[in-house]
Amino acid sequence: MMEVRVAVAGNVDAGKSTMLGVLTQGGLDDGRGKARVALFRHKHEIDSGRTSSVGMEILGFDKTDGAPVRHTDLHRKAGWDALCLRSSKIVTFLDLAGHEKYLKTTVFGMAGGAPDFVMLMVAANAGVTGMAKEHLGLALALGIPVFVVVTKIDMCPPKVLDATLKQLSKVLRSSGCRKLPVAVSDRKAVVMAAARCVSQRVCPVFQISNVTGEGVDLLQTFLNILPLNRHNSTISPSVSPASPQSEQAEMLRFDINEIFAVPYVGTVVSGVVSSGSVHLGDALWLGPDFNGQFISTQVRGIHRKRAEVEAGYRGQSVSLALRKVGRNQARKGMVLLSRAQIEQPPVATSTFEAEVVVLYHSTTITRKYQAMVHCGAVRQTARVLSICSANDENEDALRTGSRAR
Repeated sequence: MMEVRVAVAGNVDAGKSTMLGVLTQGGLDDGRGKARVALFRHKHEIDSGRTSSVGMEILGFDKTDGAPVRHTDLHRKAGWDALCLRSSKIVTFLDLAGHEKYLKTTVFGMAGGAPDFVMLMVAANAGVTGMAKEHLGLALALGIPVFVVVTKIDMCPPKVLDATLKQLSKVLRSSGCRKLPVAVSDRKAVVMAAARCVSQRVCPVFQISNVTGEGVDLLQTFLNILPLNRHNSTISPSVSPASPQSEQAEMLRFDINEIFAVPYVGTVVSGVVSSGSVHLGDALWLGPDFNGQFISTQVRGIHRKRAEVEAGYRGQSVSLALRKVGRNQARKGMVLLSRAQIEQPPVATSTFEAEVVVLYHSTTITRKYQAMVHCGAVRQTARVLSICSANDENEDALRTGSRAR
């Protein structure tokens, strides 16, 4: 079963959760947010109508005719496991927050979730404003292909819609993006857009109405034929174990994104297998902790899409039940490594060297400056120890547009 992960980003009130509700539930919206209610994880999200956490939803496509497979089938609720059995391809959506005060959560979801594509939502009556530009810049910085969905076209006057499309085209063609926007209006254009989207040069643009359903079928077809992003720098290109020998020889690295305390099960960690493979009963190293140490544990259960499996391979998002690990011993950003491949406990480092490009900063950056580092699932404060320019000369300060290491 092939899995493609799509991060849904965009400004607040752009219709991200509503769009996912229409795609995954199969029904249209009533114009007041009916389709998005089932996607919210917290009560305050339902009350405010705004996402504050990283949600996850899946959409399957049938093995025979490629028709969408959803949770609801003939008014009967279907689980994720039954949905996966009927599907040859699964599209996993990461519903990110659009409000400015949840930007750190959005950065964590986009960097730690290892998405293959970013679906940028733009409200037709608002244009490319606010956090939409920030999310677009984040996708460009991470090297993730982007396609745009313009929503709310049913309530937007034609002149305002034309102005939004012109603004969007200007932003995508700018020197910072250098993308070619391609309007998708028929099935022939869908096939062409899906084939060229991975190149990061072409940016498909859809016009959608979640109330009338206009353009939804084109977006579903696009998601069905969308190929894997083999240029994803976060994980290895292969999703299924085509060569078990190479999978087993590759070093295991499992990045932890979430931790749960499940009754009668124990500590369960969720994340992405960045490399290698993990099997039931494997002995692993968990760490590093606050002191940079690793502890030993064992896999007692593996679930993928809420279905029990025997193994997880690179590129897959799975959940692992761990033995003899307390809830307070695991945290986001930790990794799991194989004890069969690494006999002695690994050694963590507290310093690293990086190439830095300052896109924008209101003041100067000097030594001892503290910043927040987002690296995959890791979110940690860091302090600048030294600054060197491109020609290995020491610099005193960095400003907007500076490049150093």
